[in-house]
Amino acid sequence: MPNINLQPIAFVKNSRTAPTDDFWGSIVSEIELAATVPTGAFNNISDFSHLEIIYYFDKAVKNDIVFAGHPRGNKNYPFTGIFAQRKKDRPNTIGLCTVELLKHDGRIITVKNLDAIDGTPILDIKPVMKEFQPKGTIVQPAWVSDLMKDYWT
Repeated sequence: MPNINLQPIAFVKNSRTAPTDDFWGSIVSEIELAATVPTGAFNNISDFSHLEIIYYFDKAVKNDIVFAGHPRGNKNYPFTGIFAQRKKDRPNTIGLCTVELLKHDGRIITVKNLDAIDGTPILDIKPVMKEFQPKGTIVQPAWVSDLMKDYWT
């Protein structure tokens, strides 16, 4: 299998320093471009209301990676494969989040609804386009709504 080498294109700045679950709703984050990325990479980004942020869980512990388990260790939830969960302890420790773009100022964008902690390396940023959004009804099991009830509060 090929070795994949990625370099951060930006870094997160916010008040959250621990990778904990829940209560992300009040967190506003700045994403500042890495020194190697030109400011022009953000040209016209303000034309979009939402962005997809792909980031690296750099604080994840490799020994904690799982391929299946009860979400958040709660036995009231089904024994679920990692690809049917969004936990940080993933084989490639990559996160993905859709955020609201609040402001763009030079090399910094300010976003809401990013569940990444301070210092997190950003691997890529993509604008949310209607044409790439799911068609039809989104379906998920009932336990997900219970698990997520406090995530964005």
